[in-house]
Amino acid sequence: MEEITLEKLLAKVQEYNQLEIETIKKAYYYAENLHFGQFRQSGEPYISHPLNVAYILADMHADTDTICAGLLHDTLEDTDATKEEITSEFNNEVANLVDGVTKLAKMNFSSKQAQNMANTRKIITGLTQDVRIIIIKLADRLHNMRTLQFKSNFKQKENSMETMDIFVPLAYYIGAYRIKNELEDLSFQYLYPDKYKRIENEKINIEQASNHCMQEMLHTIKEILNDHTIPNEIKVRTKNIYGIYKRLEQGYKIDDIHDLLTLKIMVDKIANCYQTLGLIHSKYHPINDKFKDYICNPKTNMYQSLHTTVFGEDSRLVQMQIRTFNMDKVASFGLMTYWDIEKGNARDVMQRELKNKFQFFKSLVEIDNMFSDNQEFVRQVKSELFTDKIYVYTTKGEVIELPKGATVLDFAYRIHTDIGDLATSAIVNNRHVSLDYTLHNKDRVQIIMDYLSKGPKNEWLNFAVTSKARRRIKELSA
Repeated sequence: MEEITLEKLLAKVQEYNQLEIETIKKAYYYAENLHFGQFRQSGEPYISHPLNVAYILADMHADTDTICAGLLHDTLEDTDATKEEITSEFNNEVANLVDGVTKLAKMNFSSKQAQNMANTRKIITGLTQDVRIIIIKLADRLHNMRTLQFKSNFKQKENSMETMDIFVPLAYYIGAYRIKNELEDLSFQYLYPDKYKRIENEKINIEQASNHCMQEMLHTIKEILNDHTIPNEIKVRTKNIYGIYKRLEQGYKIDDIHDLLTLKIMVDKIANCYQTLGLIHSKYHPINDKFKDYICNPKTNMYQSLHTTVFGEDSRLVQMQIRTFNMDKVASFGLMTYWDIEKGNARDVMQRELKNKFQFFKSLVEIDNMFSDNQEFVRQVKSELFTDKIYVYTTKGEVIELPKGATVLDFAYRIHTDIGDLATSAIVNNRHVSLDYTLHNKDRVQIIMDYLSKGPKNEWLNFAVTSKARRRIKELSA
């Protein structure tokens, strides 16, 4: 792994921000002094870790406060520094971010498990205060996973399981696909090393065998787009190793994974996305049921793209992902893209978007309000938010995200509490069903209401899955 130095960090920051270099240097030397004499298990001076965390953040074009907090993120936990000192040396924002990523002290808990649960809750709910807390934690976890070889076998597996359970879902929810995919592969490597190695070898063989085909298609599509004066950039991508593993576990053969090989096609505007789609379909035959329009219907974490799978050269299945250049930034960095778009106002915009547009945020706040016990909170978050999802449609075509196993009643309450209270049944895919009907991916749902209804019944708790539905039923049926 490339050695990150202060000079490399500053060079990375200067690519997008030349005004705050001295502040970042000050944070580095402040952290280096506090961590002096401390070493990682690799034998490196401890400062190498916060330096790498800051570099990961700078690679996402993080603001100065976030990079400083990345450099200082372990000072409250592992040195004599205080929050007041950090506020005095830097500012309140930096101090709050460092405090947000700092684990709660052992002395406050009766057991190691109680401490772990409280810290897990603090991590998860951090994004309700400032999403940058989660972003710093993701960068912290990513570097720790990259250097996990220096830990014991037990710690490797423990950290990998926690990464899969907590950090991978958090990365997905804020749209940080690049971090999510790397965390998945690193965790999988330690949890199932033999399976990882086998799939890695297969992936390498497929990439080598398909290289000619992919380059031919890339060249052909680029020529077509250039002939139509559509500005473009095209990249070849292979599905990440854990993603392949999940498909194999679902019963697919590796050659039948339709998105194993992908051409990412970036163009300048939305109209050209659709024109590009038509041009590709006129050259390569599509598989009709593999087309997805995430531009018209974005994913619940801001992701937008057109997906189509075609029969490519040598009859290989190749997925095309067609998007604008800005959509491609979002596809890699999610909410963090606002650091580029909004510059100085990015934090406020991130927080507003999170609150207003991300469905999971409202569910998280609901769960946080409902469970005072940390263990129950974590259990509910894992079962309701950090689990397999289904995506169903309202009659207006709005996409609603629900946990797998959710019912019509959960859907009704997700739309609005009044709709849940008055619901009597539903029409799902033109078929009449009861409130306890378990929904499936891509279902189209219309709730039938009775305005004379006396509201929720206690027995509804037998089939309500989401916290919002259960809380409302308990309140009104008591």
